[in-house]
Amino acid sequence: MPLLDRRGLLKALAAATAVLAAGPPSLASAGAAAPGAWTVQSLEAFADTLVPGQRRHPGDLPIAGAVTGPGAVQAGAVQVLVSPDLPLGPWLPEIAALLDARALARAATHLLWLPPGWPPFVGLPFDHRTALVTGLFEPGEVDRPVWQVLALLVGLAFDTAAHQHTTTAIATGHPGLAWIGFPPPDADGLWRFPAHSYDRPLADLHPRTTASGSPA
Repeated sequence: MPLLDRRGLLKALAAATAVLAAGPPSLASAGAAAPGAWTVQSLEAFADTLVPGQRRHPGDLPIAGAVTGPGAVQAGAVQVLVSPDLPLGPWLPEIAALLDARALARAATHLLWLPPGWPPFVGLPFDHRTALVTGLFEPGEVDRPVWQVLALLVGLAFDTAAHQHTTTAIATGHPGLAWIGFPPPDADGLWRFPAHSYDRPLADLHPRTTASGSPA
C-alpha cells in the first residue's frame, strides 16, 4: 500500500468495526471533521457506485445518475464516514487518494478521457467505476479490508441512517429508510411488532415464562 501506513489504518478500521458492533445509534455525534472537496467527491463517487442514486442537480458528477431514486450519498454516507465517533477521519484523504490512483491507472490502460478539475475516480464512466470497485473486493486484493469496512459504512448509511437516531431519521424523511419502507414507531417512539412473521407464534409459551417474556 504505497500511500498509506497499512498497520495504522487497519487499527483504525478495527476500532471502527468495534464502534459499529456497539450499535449505529452511537454515530449521532455532531462536529464531524470536514475533509477537502476532492476527498468528499471521491468518497461520494465510491458510495454512489455501491448504492447508486439520482443526481442532486445538473452537473453533479460524483453521482453518476445511473438510477432514479435516492442512493447512499443522499442517505448520508459521507456524514457517516467522517463521524467523530469513528477514527477514520484522518485517513479519508489518503483512502480517497488511493482510490483516485487506481482510477488513473484504469483510465490509462483503457484510454479513457478524464474531465479536468475533478478527482480521477469521479471522472470515470459508471461502468468503469463499477468494474474498478468490484476488483477492490477480490480475495487477493491487498487492501481489501479497507474497502470492506468502507462498504459496510456506506450500507449502514442507506439502510439504517447510522448518523442519526432512527426516530429523527424517519421524522425528517431519511431517503434510505423511506426507500426500503422502514416502518415508523408507535406514538410513544417505540417499535412494536404485534404480528408474528408467520402470523402465528413459532412455539407454545412456556408456563413459567415471566410477564416480561423472560424464562423463569
